[in-house]
Amino acid sequence: MTKPIRAAVIGFGLGGRVFHTAFISAVPGLELAAVVQRRGDEAAQAYPNTKIYRSTDELLADETIQLVAVTTSNDSHYSLGRQALLANKHVVIDKPFTLTSAEAADLIAIADERKLILSAFQNRRWDGDFKTIRDLLSRAVLGRLVVFESHYDRFRQEPRLTGWKEGGIVPGGGMLYDLGSHIIDQALSLFDAPDTITANIRIDRDHGVTDDAFDIRLGYIGETEKNLTVWLRSTMTAAIPGARFTLHGTNGSFVKFGIDPQEDAIKAGVPIGSPGWGEEPESLWGTLKLADGTESKIQTQPGDYRGYYANIRDAILGEAPIAVPGTDAWRTTRIIELARQSSAEGRTLPVDLSNIPR
Repeated sequence: MTKPIRAAVIGFGLGGRVFHTAFISAVPGLELAAVVQRRGDEAAQAYPNTKIYRSTDELLADETIQLVAVTTSNDSHYSLGRQALLANKHVVIDKPFTLTSAEAADLIAIADERKLILSAFQNRRWDGDFKTIRDLLSRAVLGRLVVFESHYDRFRQEPRLTGWKEGGIVPGGGMLYDLGSHIIDQALSLFDAPDTITANIRIDRDHGVTDDAFDIRLGYIGETEKNLTVWLRSTMTAAIPGARFTLHGTNGSFVKFGIDPQEDAIKAGVPIGSPGWGEEPESLWGTLKLADGTESKIQTQPGDYRGYYANIRDAILGEAPIAVPGTDAWRTTRIIELARQSSAEGRTLPVDLSNIPR
């Protein structure tokens, strides 16, 4: 049997603790060999058989490490990802990958030159509701899709001003880089590049210093009968959250409430892969109503984030194409840049994602 791929995680905050270390450990063929935690002993307590480093330099000097996951603050993603690639490690970078498309392009060029795997951690392609949406669209259940709306709503009145995500302490905070990265990636993976973008990015909460709400319209302009409008929305002021997905087509509509249960399950200590893992209760299944008046509940497919790291394993071994390549991360980052420009200038912009600048 092939020896497990030795993986390391840089950072043991929410992302490193809840997602990366947990799912690397749960995927056969991967070994959580090391964690970089600069201060504290939480990683050592959670993974007593894993090597704990206090610096990235120490980790990258370990020639046995093959895969590195970067889970630190957004402003450090580019520098740490670049450092790991130059140390000849395969690299996964948590969303939003990098803060600029130029940084993303540079990482892609290094990875290509060294024939290394480079990916953004877009685990929410493995959400159960998103898998269900993808299946409905592949079977054209709704006919020709005309409106696709994706909400990621939360409610917290007071910004966490002491943290980097909402406190403006370092670049890269705010909702657009955070949750926006996920729903932009999902839209691009379903519909490819749009023709136009119109965005409104704002601060809705009192005392906020980073964006906490946005509305993005992606326009797909084909022949008149094939136009598609994609709405991507998020807010921190939704005491009553909107539907996670709303789809309207020429043959019916599909509406789905609720959020994939995996993150909450991990936080509650539920073992990954235990019976019922990733399954939603029937009360959260989406509703499908067709043009003939028939209405039914559509069972949500089970979500499983292990699929992301299983694909990384297979891509490193040369057994599968990478599901979320660096080029996808560049496209998402470029859309974020265009959304910010559109919002600042108050106008619709054309979109061209055809070529990554070299």
